[in-house]
Amino acid sequence: MKLLLLLLSPLFLLAKVHYAKIQPVETITLKSAVSAQVTGVKIHLEGTEVSSNTIIQLDKNLDKIKLNSSYASLKLIKSMLKTNKTILLALKESLDRQESYYNRLSEISSASKTQRDNAFYTFTSTKTQYFSTKEKIDSLKKQSIDLKYEIARLKDSISKKDIKISHKFIDKLLVHKGDYVNMGTPLAQLKDLSSAKLVLFLETDELLDIKKKIIYINDKKSNYKISKIWAVTDEKFISSYRTEIIIKNPKENFSKLLKVEFR
Repeated sequence: MKLLLLLLSPLFLLAKVHYAKIQPVETITLKSAVSAQVTGVKIHLEGTEVSSNTIIQLDKNLDKIKLNSSYASLKLIKSMLKTNKTILLALKESLDRQESYYNRLSEISSASKTQRDNAFYTFTSTKTQYFSTKEKIDSLKKQSIDLKYEIARLKDSISKKDIKISHKFIDKLLVHKGDYVNMGTPLAQLKDLSSAKLVLFLETDELLDIKKKIIYINDKKSNYKISKIWAVTDEKFISSYRTEIIIKNPKENFSKLLKVEFR
């Protein structure tokens, strides 16, 4: 019996063998940030890795017309502001004089009631014009603020209608020319191939001191480290914990199956 245990003990010390497929580190579903009609799709780029390119174009003609109109309106408002500020200065000078004249006339006992009333009405009228012009200036400033926001919004909308990607693999394009998309509509499925990951499902006993162990890939010692271990068991593999190993700048082909051991 002792001899049998001695013969079997090395078997218990052997690391469990796992097989994991090389997967992209991230799979991305690209969604539309605006609502518009699709005017162009570079379908020939599907299934390729793109360094930098516009893959989908959305209609932006109406936004461009609105943007030009907003710029023209803003220019007019600036001109109106300048004019009304000049008017305000003139009204302020006239108001000061009318107030001074009315105050002087009020102190002259020989001035008739009609003279005093006329001076008061002229002073009051000038004061009303002054505050009315000041209110108009404030209103124009508010319109200017709103237009500047509208211009920024339109420029942002236009920029989001050229769907550009950088250093991504186009797995699938989900729209075609002529389609109408709303905000949040999926446009493309992308993969980040700059790094890769191996996904394993380890049992509780395998996790003991797992991060201290050396990872062997296809029976060769590697410098890879575990990047993440899920804290709860997997929904599918109910007695195992999802474990990921990140591979930077993978040289192996994606989807290739690798043998993984922890020793």
